Amino acid sequence: MKVYFIPGIGADYRIFKHIRLPEGYEARNIHWIPPYKKEPLADYAYRLTQQIDSKEPFVLAGVSLGGIMATEIAKRIPSVCTILISSIPLSTQMPLLYRWIGPLRLDRIVPVSFLKLGAIITHTLTIRQAANRRLMRQIVREGDSVFTRWALRAVLEWRNDTLTKPLFHLHGTHDIVFPIRRTNPTHILPRGGHFFLVTRPEAVNEFLRQVLPPL
Repeated sequence: MKVYFIPGIGADYRIFKHIRLPEGYEARNIHWIPPYKKEPLADYAYRLTQQIDSKEPFVLAGVSLGGIMATEIAKRIPSVCTILISSIPLSTQMPLLYRWIGPLRLDRIVPVSFLKLGAIITHTLTIRQAANRRLMRQIVREGDSVFTRWALRAVLEWRNDTLTKPLFHLHGTHDIVFPIRRTNPTHILPRGGHFFLVTRPEAVNEFLRQVLPPL
């Protein structure tokens, strides 16, 4: 069975390099496509379904923004299950700060280059392994600025109150992007930050072994 992985904002398929699926499962990567101007997140997610073979059973898995996209896709084409990592399934679980920023449109004032610099600094301070730090810095630098700008606005305007099922959600207790107190994950990773997919892949692989149905 295929598992379609969707990366986070400013990231790509390389963040899943440490993923090891149980026997019988095949990893497939969803790649970002150019967004239309002012395109709602739900509409963009639906266009991503062109990369999915929905004629056979499949699993959706997304990290951060990718988890939000997976949630929206699952509303259109049901999957065997939906897996979220460091993400949220409902817009009401968005941090209050983001909901304040949205109406003020402060995201349009801050240059994307500044956001990228902030991400690089965060990765440098929070990721211990040198190879993983280099990988994340490279991914951030190469990220599409136009997509990043669109994605920030799309997330701030995203509204969803539908909880797709079955859903499995792994979240770290130290996530600063989507604080765990705002969401209700099915699985919790103690001391896990927002980037534990890269820093603690063994925990993610164990989680996948637990929640993916036997074939």
